[in-house]
Amino acid sequence: MPSLHRLENLSTEPTLQHTLDSEQGSFVTWLDNIITHRRLTPWFQPIVDLADGKIIGYEALVRGPSNSPLHSPANLFNAAIHCDRLTELEMLCRDVNIEFFSRLKLPGKLFLNVSPKALLEPNFPHGFTRHTLARYGMSPGNVVIELTENFPILDIKTIQSALNHYRQEGFKVALDDLGSAYAGLRLWSELKPDLVKFDKYFIQSINRDKHKKQLIQSLQEIAKCVDCRTIAEGIETLEEYHVVQALGVTFGQGYYFSRPSPSPPQQLPSNIVLNHENNQQHHFKWRTESVSGLIKTVPTTCSSTTLNTVGDLFENMSELLALPVVDEGRPVGMLHRHEVMNILASRYGRDLRGNNSIREFMNISPLCIEKDVPIEKLSEIITKDDSKYQGNYFIITDNDSYLGVGMVTDLLKRITELQIRNARYANPLTLLPGNVPINEHLEHLLENHLPFTACYFDLDNFKPFNDLYGYSRGDMVIRLLGTILQSVCNPQCDFIGHIGGDDFMIIFRSQDWKQRCTTILSRFEEEVIDLFDEEDRKQGGITSTDRTGQTTFYAITSVSIGATSFDGDINHCCSQHDVALLASEAKKIAKKTAGNSLFINRRKCSCHS
Repeated sequence: MPSLHRLENLSTEPTLQHTLDSEQGSFVTWLDNIITHRRLTPWFQPIVDLADGKIIGYEALVRGPSNSPLHSPANLFNAAIHCDRLTELEMLCRDVNIEFFSRLKLPGKLFLNVSPKALLEPNFPHGFTRHTLARYGMSPGNVVIELTENFPILDIKTIQSALNHYRQEGFKVALDDLGSAYAGLRLWSELKPDLVKFDKYFIQSINRDKHKKQLIQSLQEIAKCVDCRTIAEGIETLEEYHVVQALGVTFGQGYYFSRPSPSPPQQLPSNIVLNHENNQQHHFKWRTESVSGLIKTVPTTCSSTTLNTVGDLFENMSELLALPVVDEGRPVGMLHRHEVMNILASRYGRDLRGNNSIREFMNISPLCIEKDVPIEKLSEIITKDDSKYQGNYFIITDNDSYLGVGMVTDLLKRITELQIRNARYANPLTLLPGNVPINEHLEHLLENHLPFTACYFDLDNFKPFNDLYGYSRGDMVIRLLGTILQSVCNPQCDFIGHIGGDDFMIIFRSQDWKQRCTTILSRFEEEVIDLFDEEDRKQGGITSTDRTGQTTFYAITSVSIGATSFDGDINHCCSQHDVALLASEAKKIAKKTAGNSLFINRRKCSCHS
């Protein structure tokens, strides 16, 4: 989403420049009226943590009066530059945005757009933003200075100095629209922002554009290396959301989450969020396990216990290495054996400190993790900040109530076992789950009477293609289909499996599964053509010999889909074998139709009759 408060380079707006020149008096009057009477409307657009869907802040945007020629931000700011009143307008924007952000009590950080040209204005008052924040009860730690890249930065040293000043005051700094104009990568290197925003051009249709995906992946790797968080602008579809989340982009912004509004939402509807909490795949043992499987029972103590008492406990239980501190069922800290014994073993340790409460000595911020969290997520948390979570123990909770402890060594052992198991049952070409996980997933849905639609995917005219072009290019076709399936499905509720060869299975729980199948067919038709030679593309297929040795023409490789739905009725006793049979029947009928096709099997298994 482009900001409503963005400067436009006057040299690129000849029509507007002519209007400003010819109607300068009118624009001067309107601009003076806007600045004098604070006639700006602040709008806010949420910025979302792509990992859990929580709003972490809002970009502040402004519009002029709706009945004025300066309603458009482009006109408004270009007029201010033309009339040499940019500093006054920038000050007003900051004041109004901070006032309304505070008045609306919006959570998270306020992202304030600041133009490079304004930073270079010699008459911009020193400390203005800090004083304005104080007036509305906010601190610099709640604000991100977002440097727009819509104007060439010729004096990087001065800009760098200004941004360093903001950092020293406690502000964070973001670089906006990376890649949209001028020397974006150079600015990233020189200014070292805390956050960078990827321009919406690179996010739009990223699920369908491998070049955009590769570029964002590369930029994300750079950001990771320089410890810079990233924001994807212009996310408008679930598929775009899925891709940028999978690439590791930190935050997102766009119409998919919310349009800019004078009264923006303070949290997002749960049904649009891709997060771990509603991810059905986390419930299946073939893929992962939850932290609850790591629970160990150990003695606990309360925070009023003395250090001497805890020391005696450690002396009497040589196998006890850590002691959770629990008050009224809630974990409040952790004591480690070596730290306690070192204190008590020091000279006069017991005499001087032994009768003190353990509150003075315990770690008040131990790692506490909910029992339903996948173990991979726990591993990610620990490895991301290993300096914070020292020791071999962590606390496991249920809705913040103490359950027990877990050990990092047990976690690593279990993850290794699962990785070996998953690798054993994954298809080596696509790394997608194979037959065993597919069957386990189906059985889970059937046992829990959950509705789903099973779709069997098979390539048409694949064998002649493979025979003519060789298995290497044949593998490319199979991987292409696998990639398209993954990008179109909702990873939070749909399951993708690779049966083998050119056969795939998707177990949809998305209600719009028909639309997703249509998208898969159209995308495959569009992209597979690139894997054929130019001559074969022109004639619409290949000429090869069939099984009887006869020369035959085969059309461009296509996809046939056989679908069968189950409503989760508790009275039905289908097995995964029944599902596979009905889906296979539907696929065979679909293959009788030339080209890409979908056939829905209306027949039910015998237990439905």
